[in-house]
Amino acid sequence: MLFRSIIFQNPFSSLNPRIKIGEAIIEPLLIHGVGKSKQQQQARVVELLERVDLSADDMKKYPHQFSGGQRQRICIARALSVQPNFLICDESVSALDVSVQSQVLNLLNELKEENNLTYIFISHDLSVVRYMSDTMIVMKNGKIEEVGDAKAVYEDPKSEYTKRLLSSIPH
Repeated sequence: MLFRSIIFQNPFSSLNPRIKIGEAIIEPLLIHGVGKSKQQQQARVVELLERVDLSADDMKKYPHQFSGGQRQRICIARALSVQPNFLICDESVSALDVSVQSQVLNLLNELKEENNLTYIFISHDLSVVRYMSDTMIVMKNGKIEEVGDAKAVYEDPKSEYTKRLLSSIPH
């Protein structure tokens, strides 16, 4: 069975400011009937928070009590709560500063390996796409311009549009 989850661009607007993050992460478990008891579900929340470098005590906090990078890791934990095999990352690091971006991207790559996940990683930042992707699809105005192995597309683009995009990256 294919389970999908999504991580959105803005972690602050992805979290309800009126509920504690433990409740935000447990909500998908309740909706999808994951875990036989409240204790199992809470144990899963703690496991997920610890996996994204937060603590069990953080369950009791509200979203505004976290930094942007921490909120994005909370959103990652929530997305992973139902054990998806397919994860959509929609500009999931673009709202973060560069050092935090790197931490979150490394975490996403680790989670991909650990959980055998497939990502659709949507981004305008081609250096991020290169770091995250095996296969790259370049789109312009909703149409596919180029598809191929990410390294090959990056090193030898075929489409003029892809060439222009890559040449615009600061070195």
